[in-house]
Amino acid sequence: MEFRELECFVVLAEELHFARTAERLYLSPGRVSQLMRSLETRIGGRLFNRTSRRVRLTPLGERFLADLRPAYDGLANAVSRAKAAAREVSGVIRVGFLATPTDVVTGSVRAFEDRYPGCAVELVEIPLSDPFTKLRAGQVDITFTLLPVEEPDLRTGEELNHVSYQLGVSSRHPFAGRAGIGVEELAGVPLIGLDGPAPRLWHERVAPTATPSGRPIPQAGKVATTQEGLTQVALDRGGMLFCTPTAVQQHRQDISFVPVTGLPASIFGLAWVKAEETAAILAFDEAATRFAVRSQVLVA
Repeated sequence: MEFRELECFVVLAEELHFARTAERLYLSPGRVSQLMRSLETRIGGRLFNRTSRRVRLTPLGERFLADLRPAYDGLANAVSRAKAAAREVSGVIRVGFLATPTDVVTGSVRAFEDRYPGCAVELVEIPLSDPFTKLRAGQVDITFTLLPVEEPDLRTGEELNHVSYQLGVSSRHPFAGRAGIGVEELAGVPLIGLDGPAPRLWHERVAPTATPSGRPIPQAGKVATTQEGLTQVALDRGGMLFCTPTAVQQHRQDISFVPVTGLPASIFGLAWVKAEETAAILAFDEAATRFAVRSQVLVA
């Protein structure tokens, strides 16, 4: 039996007027009539006597209302409490991050927890090569990700930063120590790519197959995580592209990071499953956006 039918019956029993019932339930009078006909069909008898001037409960309707009311009130209260809980920002929110918790990640977490002390953040690492499996499996509630996201079941927030790329190469590589290189010079560097279900755009951003002028870029091996990629770079088995904030965080003696000009910017943001959206998810996205704007981390 449909809850909407029962709700409509209870309100109509209180109002004894189709127009007022429709107004309370944000329905049309025709829809109220339709719901009542459907309920009477399910029960097998008339619940209301209707004339052009008056609406009254039948004896069957009066008995049904008396029997239904306690259960209906309990159900309505349960729904109201659930709605109130859904609007609360409390408990735990699990936030995914890619490889390196940069300032955008840690700053967003601090901003959220300062604003909502009743809701703790658990950080969960997300593989670079598989950004959305944990999200869809419910292992994280919201995740930091590269934008744009072209996944119909996901929703994204605002851009949190808009940054350049750097090429990670072994400290023994000829490019090591250079002040910078142009994108066309990537044609001389085998690039390490991703091994996994990451979106096509991600594969092309991490290891583009050609320069803007059409020169092919050789491909090296594939990795699942940033740490795997850094290991391959340190062993001089290829170069790998990293966004500038990650490159800064990953400074080490056996790897040199060289700025690259001419590549599209790396854009960072948040994504979550549309059907699982909660007040806490929206609050975290808002806190992250406020932090990014306030701390001026949008460009690097």
